[in-house]
Amino acid sequence: MTEEEARRWLKDHFTVSRETEEKLETFIAFLKREAESQNLIAASTLAHIWDRHIVDSAQLLRFCPEGPQNWIDLGSGAGFPGLVVALLGPHRVTLVESRGRRIDYLQRAVALLDLESRVTIAGMPLERVETAPYSVISARAFAPLDRLFDLAARFSTNKTLWLLPKGRNAAKEWEGVQPVWRGEFRIESSVTDAEAGILVGHLTGKTEKHTAAAAKRHQRR
Repeated sequence: MTEEEARRWLKDHFTVSRETEEKLETFIAFLKREAESQNLIAASTLAHIWDRHIVDSAQLLRFCPEGPQNWIDLGSGAGFPGLVVALLGPHRVTLVESRGRRIDYLQRAVALLDLESRVTIAGMPLERVETAPYSVISARAFAPLDRLFDLAARFSTNKTLWLLPKGRNAAKEWEGVQPVWRGEFRIESSVTDAEAGILVGHLTGKTEKHTAAAAKRHQRR
């Protein structure tokens, strides 16, 4: 997908107002300036931001229920997908990021884009974020699936939608965690890479075997 095709895809799939388009342009210009002093995204993708980052983030909204969602984005880094989600939709988004320079960058980006009313930055390791239920959980290159579920399951209910871009290992990662975790997930193809997969679905908890084992360990303490 070329940059022009990416822009066209965005307009074909979302109602992108002139104001939103200008904010996306402002965000990209800000990101490029900041990338000169810190490694926010791979240098090889700087010339392909609309394709590799904007559309790659925006496509997650295709699977999201209608109406405002309480959304948590894990390991937000340069703001993908969290800031794009906030720019294109009505959602309240919590960005979780633990690295100091990235936190400062995200704070300035949120202010620049006038998103303070809908975006919260949890500037700390995920382990320290207060437990609360979210309706959508996203994570882009945050952690392997087994660790991701271990860290983030406490933010999930049976109704929480997980949107997890997992590249070409999506099927393998989901298969690998099924002995421990139960859920209903499907793999959707990415519009930016036909060979990459997005895990879309709901987590229902650990398998009975692992739940029982955990209970036994607790009793021994």
